[in-house]
Amino acid sequence: MTAQKPLNVLLLGSGGRESALAYKISQSPLKGRLFVAPGNAGTGRYGTVLNFAASDFDAVCKAVEEHEIDLVVVGPEDPLVLGLREALDARPAGCRPVAMLGPGADGAALEGSKDFAKLFMGRHGIPTARHLTVTAETIADGEAFLATLNPPFVLKADGLAAGKGVLIEPSLEAARASLRTMLGGQFGAASAKVVIEEFLSGIECSVFVITDGKGNYRILPPAKDYKRAGDGDTGLNTGGMGAVCPPPFADAEFMKKVEERVVRPTVEGLIADGIDYRGFIFLGLMDSDGDPMVIEYNVRMGDPETEAVMPRIASDILPVMYHAALGQLTDSDIVVTDPRAAVTVVAVAGGYPGKYEKGKVISGKLEPEHSIVFHAGTRIGEGGHPVTAGGRVLAVTSLADTLKDAAKASYAALADIHFEGMRFRSDISADVTD
Repeated sequence: MTAQKPLNVLLLGSGGRESALAYKISQSPLKGRLFVAPGNAGTGRYGTVLNFAASDFDAVCKAVEEHEIDLVVVGPEDPLVLGLREALDARPAGCRPVAMLGPGADGAALEGSKDFAKLFMGRHGIPTARHLTVTAETIADGEAFLATLNPPFVLKADGLAAGKGVLIEPSLEAARASLRTMLGGQFGAASAKVVIEEFLSGIECSVFVITDGKGNYRILPPAKDYKRAGDGDTGLNTGGMGAVCPPPFADAEFMKKVEERVVRPTVEGLIADGIDYRGFIFLGLMDSDGDPMVIEYNVRMGDPETEAVMPRIASDILPVMYHAALGQLTDSDIVVTDPRAAVTVVAVAGGYPGKYEKGKVISGKLEPEHSIVFHAGTRIGEGGHPVTAGGRVLAVTSLADTLKDAAKASYAALADIHFEGMRFRSDISADVTD
């Protein structure tokens, strides 16, 4: 199947992920008009920025009509978990038909509930760590299960907790104390249930799949992100300080195992469970002695991995997105990967992931010749200049024949960008290139 007319696209979100998606969509010959809501200081390069939140369903529905939208692409998870698909489906008769790339609330529970995801994996034979879900009423069972595990101990809030709901404790005593604190409301309703997990050792990677709800799927280039704030994977966890694509260990043999043991059972499991899942599936994996183990599902693209993955897609991604959203992927919907490697380095605000200031003027070369600067936590300030508006401010991506050369190019581009308090890790990719 081939779309016959230009598509008007509404992309929801405001971060680096959405900047990378907008960058890629804007290159498509199939694109009519691209709108981004709420966007950031950089997304205006690719399309028209609309001033409403991604979770403002009334505004989304209004924009679909006003701008004659053909495809809604959802960047962040919140609108999916909250039921945007259901809101679009519930519009009155006579409203404009629109395709949406992103699951309904039932499929979004793969990310919205750690317990749901674990039960799904168990039901469909998908490899993951040993685990137990605990509530305040079953805390004694949780403490007993902790005693069967070896340190360190992993505790996860069941619901969405803005990326902060995972604790890794070094001792059994600390794990028991954290379990009680979490169930006592540390993360609000998100930790009314807590999933205790066996700690998996190995190296992590991210695999992204786009599927149409009918059993058809495409696997995008794999990536690896860097969560810790400091060099050498030290310091606090962040939303991501950088990414590489592809990680060298995710070779053809490993990816074959991923497809056979994880991707296919996931896609088939969704169908078996009656979930019409049309959109991206993010597989957070652990390479454990060459075998993939699922750490988590996300129901959208990752950030900052998207900033490394999208530049490596050499083919037109928009038809794949559109046909997946329609439930009609065909053999003509292909994903061609650029043979070069990509390295993304994230520039963050001083103090991040702790307390940080906003409104710092960003200057320098924001459109370098040999790299791509994706805006993340930015907005347009006085005089039309971009200023900082979040913890992760910019993501700089470069492509080269090797990861080492791609990293060198990204750091060279960062040297020409400035804002007060700007900080970044100096070792992105070093662990997989040395």
